[in-house]
Amino acid sequence: MTNIALLQSLGLFDARVPRYTSYPAAPVFSGAVGADFQAQAIEALDPAVPISVYIHVPFCERLCWFCACRTQGTQTLAPVEAYVGTLLQELELVKKHLPAGVKAGRLHWGGGTPTILSPELIHKLAQAIKAVIPFAEDYEFSVEIDPMMVDEPKIRALSEEGMNRASIGIQDFTDIVQSAIGREQPFENTRACVETLRRYGVHSLNTDLVYGLPHQNRESLAATIDKVLQLGPDRVAIFGYAHVPWMAKRQKLIDENVLPNDMERHELANLAAKMFTEGGFERIGIDHFARPDDSMAVAARSGKLRRNFQGYTDDTCPTLLGIGASSISKFEQGYLQNTAATAAYIKAIEEGRLPGYRGHRMTDEDYLHGRAIEMIMCEFRLDLPALRARFGEAAETMVPRITEAAAKFAPFITVDEAGSMSIEAEGRALTRMIARVFDAYETPEARYSQAS
Repeated sequence: MTNIALLQSLGLFDARVPRYTSYPAAPVFSGAVGADFQAQAIEALDPAVPISVYIHVPFCERLCWFCACRTQGTQTLAPVEAYVGTLLQELELVKKHLPAGVKAGRLHWGGGTPTILSPELIHKLAQAIKAVIPFAEDYEFSVEIDPMMVDEPKIRALSEEGMNRASIGIQDFTDIVQSAIGREQPFENTRACVETLRRYGVHSLNTDLVYGLPHQNRESLAATIDKVLQLGPDRVAIFGYAHVPWMAKRQKLIDENVLPNDMERHELANLAAKMFTEGGFERIGIDHFARPDDSMAVAARSGKLRRNFQGYTDDTCPTLLGIGASSISKFEQGYLQNTAATAAYIKAIEEGRLPGYRGHRMTDEDYLHGRAIEMIMCEFRLDLPALRARFGEAAETMVPRITEAAAKFAPFITVDEAGSMSIEAEGRALTRMIARVFDAYETPEARYSQAS
């Protein structure tokens, strides 16, 4: 039996599993944990330890059909201006609970399309954030950028406010693929955006691609990757398209008949990995690539790679504070998500309430399982002695799960004399499925994306 046939027999093309950008996964969050928990967690922050701040801007001028994010379309700036006003109000609410002296080691603007903001709104929002949570000395300020929704004045404004890393959404450069997903983005526009970013001193660049899109094939994806390599990014993320039209209604505009099949998706993922590694990138986890001198590659080599809601990260801040509708915060005590619907979020803020509406309070068992899963996702290894050193006797509960995983996913798992488990290179497509063995929560598979 070939490796691909064995992977298939183990359920690679059938399983739907969490992406494990958090543990527990977001469907476990409960309405029993809300704004009171949010306030207490913010008040408990240590001013000596920098935090990460995430700002969610849930607006797009165009709604890409493949996207399953919480966004809304707008052709005018009026709702965006009103929303920025609400963000500023939320920051003031947070300030009431925030210990004096807390600083931001990381600031990330995501969306939606943060570059839908005008230069004036960029300055207004950035300065309001820094007034409440100023930058730490060695900060990183990153922004998700749509090259079709940005120009030189916007890039200048972001640069003036301290942006030093840009994340550019690409998905695919092939015309027929772009038409099929409602996202027109010529290579020339993207290249011009990159050149402008560099002219304004933003030299750290991430790019995002997607495999498994309609009409995509090996030739078209290879052509896209060739163009991406010309842009010279420091990092690349390539995600598998999750076709979930029952959740993301806009995906009903995509013709399922022209989507690559399971085997073709697998081949596309392997092709991308081959081209990026041959292009000088190091493979990071299951879906990222980085130049050897990039901080993410350094973190991976030193065992400091982590997972958060943006995927893989070298962020060492223990707290992630989410601002905006549907944003998720990570505190030492657990997770908290803001109200997802923009109208309900705005209502909460206008009533003077913190907008947290569901979350999860972490237990000792959660910390253990979460660290085990993070090891698997980041290092393709579960270091049992390290878990014992950190969690004591509780780490022994991982032993039967290691035995279960080794039996279920043989021959792609090895267990050494110390009891640590490693995933062989040929079986790393199964990583999320293997991580699921160490998940103590049971939730319906339909809530998650395809493993391959």
